[in-house]
Amino acid sequence: MAYGFIRRLLFGLVVLFVALPAAAQDKPIKIAIIDIDAIRLHAAVVKDIRSQIVKFRKVYQATIQKEEEELRNANQELARKRAILSPEAFSEERRKFERRLADVQRMVQTRKQNLDKAQGDAMSKVEGILNGIVLEMAKEKGFDLILRKNQTVLGAKSLHITKEVLERLDKKLPSLVLVGLGE
Repeated sequence: MAYGFIRRLLFGLVVLFVALPAAAQDKPIKIAIIDIDAIRLHAAVVKDIRSQIVKFRKVYQATIQKEEEELRNANQELARKRAILSPEAFSEERRKFERRLADVQRMVQTRKQNLDKAQGDAMSKVEGILNGIVLEMAKEKGFDLILRKNQTVLGAKSLHITKEVLERLDKKLPSLVLVGLGE
C-alpha cells in the first residue's frame, strides 16, 4: 500500500515538473487519458487472436488426447507381453515405448511454445499499431501528455481518448492471422 502511494506521489511530481515549464510559457498542457486494458479487452483484433488461439488449442488437445489413448493402450499391451517376452526383448519393447512417450511429450511442449509465440508475436504487432495510432492522435490533437487510466487518480471524461483509439484500431486492424501454427 505504501509502495502504491509512493509511486503515485512520484508520478504526480513528474507530471508537475512537466506542467511547470509549460505553465511558465503560458501555454496550457493538453492531456489525454487512455485505458489500455479496455482496448486489449474490446479490440476486434484481440478478440480475433483469442478465438484463433482457442481454435488451435482445441485441435491440439484432440490430437494430444488421441496420442495419450494410444500410449495407454501401448503400455497395457507391453504389460501383457512382459510374461511372454524374454527380458532382453521386453527391455527393447520398453525402450521403444519410452521413446514414443518422449516424442509425444516433445510434441506437446513444442505446440504449447508455438501457441505462446504466435500469440506473443500477434500481440506485439497489435501493440505497435496501437502505439502508432496513439502517436498519430497526439500529433493531430496536440496532446502534450497521454496518461494510462490505471496511472491516474482522477480525470474528466473529456480527457479520455480510449473510444476513439479503439475505433481507429478496429478500422486499421480488424483481424490478424496467427503465424507459426500450421503443423
